[in-house]
Amino acid sequence: MTATTERAADEPTPATGAEVGQAAVVYNPIKVDIDAIKQSVATHEKAAGWPETLFFETSADDPGQGPTAEALAAGATLVIAAGGDGTVRAVAEALRGSDATLALLPSGTGNLLARNLKLTLNDLDHSIESAFTGRDRAIDIARIKIERADRSVDQHSYLVMAGLGIDAKMIANTDDDLKAKAGWLAYVKAIALVFRDNNDLNFRYKLDQNKERHVRAHSIMIGNCGSLPANILLMPDAAVDDGVFDVLVLSPKSVFGWVQIFTKVFWENGVLSRTKAGRSLPTKDVDALKYTTGTTLALRLAKAEEIELDGDGFGKATAFKTWLEPGALKVRVPADA
Repeated sequence: MTATTERAADEPTPATGAEVGQAAVVYNPIKVDIDAIKQSVATHEKAAGWPETLFFETSADDPGQGPTAEALAAGATLVIAAGGDGTVRAVAEALRGSDATLALLPSGTGNLLARNLKLTLNDLDHSIESAFTGRDRAIDIARIKIERADRSVDQHSYLVMAGLGIDAKMIANTDDDLKAKAGWLAYVKAIALVFRDNNDLNFRYKLDQNKERHVRAHSIMIGNCGSLPANILLMPDAAVDDGVFDVLVLSPKSVFGWVQIFTKVFWENGVLSRTKAGRSLPTKDVDALKYTTGTTLALRLAKAEEIELDGDGFGKATAFKTWLEPGALKVRVPADA
């Protein structure tokens, strides 16, 4: 992975917006049109008075951590992640705690962090311009240690959500080729398979300093933020910079329990909570769906189960510990955001 530049050096014009530094693009060549990106970058870096941008390519073996480390070693102060949610997660993992800023060039199916930051999707020039002229926003980043069946432990970061149960099984059952062609419609078949699976999760967990609890549930999700594609607001109170994550436990006992969940998520969260009038209407908690918040969660399963981070499958876990690092990542947002 070698840094490359694409245009002849010009005298920089006076800078506008963000403080001038060194930009780098870490990109997934399968997900993006790199020629279009380089053309847009050349235009906007010159307009903002920045030097030539460096480019680093990800690979199947290294989704972004290594190229981002190379970018930092080359002096990058701004790293533009160009790819899907996996690329964004990998770049953020390498940037956490550094002085460099993450900028997003939304690509792929989910664009989970971009959606939660309410960034413009599918507008290359606007995203690139915002990278060079926007402002920094500090957000929380979640860390997780995952224990496997062989007792080995691996450590990762995530920005949006970690989950066991319906979401992780859905991702594990999704055909990647179909997803590339049909986007989120590819999950329909996977959802049908998951709903035929009656195996509940059986686990013990400890949230912060609270007493350890034993739970049988369909799913547990830990969210740093709560919006998903298809206008799904899964965790309406979750925010990327509030210093806590939101924990959601789904435990439907019957078809009526699923009706409660869908009513809560799609109607109350997805419709009513988005308007002032809707938020004024009374709502009530339901037994099939429980919310809480915390900063540290330790969980151990009765048997290995699929786990997902930011919409990507991460194999099977027997236990994990996750915690939040408040304000550990700087993200570039439009100046007027």
